Amino acid sequence: MNPTQLSEELRYNQDPNLKRRRWIIGLSLLGVALGQIVTLYQTGIIHHLPDPPVGPFDSDKVDASDYGYKRLDTPDAVGMISTYGITTALAAAGGANRAADNPALPISLLIKTLGDVATNLTLAREEWKENKALCFYCQTATVASIASVALAVPEAVTAVKNLLGKKQTA
Repeated sequence: MNPTQLSEELRYNQDPNLKRRRWIIGLSLLGVALGQIVTLYQTGIIHHLPDPPVGPFDSDKVDASDYGYKRLDTPDAVGMISTYGITTALAAAGGANRAADNPALPISLLIKTLGDVATNLTLAREEWKENKALCFYCQTATVASIASVALAVPEAVTAVKNLLGKKQTA
C-alpha cells in the first residue's frame, strides 16, 4: 500500500474494523505501560506497586517472588512489554481493507490475542498457586487481552470468508 494512503487510512478512516483495531492498539499499549510499571519495580527503580484496597492483590509479593524471575534469567514484566508490542504491531499493520487485501494480518491478530489470553490465564494460575495472591497490573492486562480478542473476531471472520472465496469488505 502507498505510504500516504496508509497514513490517511490509519488516521482518518472510520471503517468499523479499523475502529476496533484502534481499540486493540490502545489496549495493547495499556499492556505495555503496565509491563513498564512492573519492570520498574522488578529492577529496583521503584520500590512499591500500589494495589486496590480490595481483592486478592499483592503485586509487590507476586512480582518480587521467584515466580517473577524464573524465566530466561529476566524479570517477567519485560516479556509483557515485548508481547504487547507485537500485538500492537499486528493491529496497526495494513490498511482499512486488510481483511481482503492481506487476510493473514487479521487472522494473525486474532491468533495472537488468543495466545495472549491463554498465556495470561496460565500465568495467573501460577501467580495464585505460588503466592496465594495476584498482581493487579498483570490481571488488568488480562482483562485488556480478553477485550482485544472480542474486538479482533469480526475482522478475522471477514478475512477467513475472503480466503474461502466469499469476498467481503467491512
